[in-house]
Amino acid sequence: MAPVDKQAPPVDPSVLELIRSERQKALSPREWKFRLRGYGYAVKTVAGTPVLTRLTTGDEIGTLPPELA
Repeated sequence: MAPVDKQAPPVDPSVLELIRSERQKALSPREWKFRLRGYGYAVKTVAGTPVLTRLTTGDEIGTLPPELA
């Protein structure tokens, strides 16, 4: 069975605000991703697009804006 290409919806504005805030505090993308893990989030790249996922289940929450890639 072939994988289905589906686009994740945009991230909820309140979560996106948290993600941006943590990115401003972090000194590097690696530190930022580590900080997100503390909130139970992870960032993975799907077809060149950054996608926010749940750390525990891997479920896609939504796509991130390009400036957070």
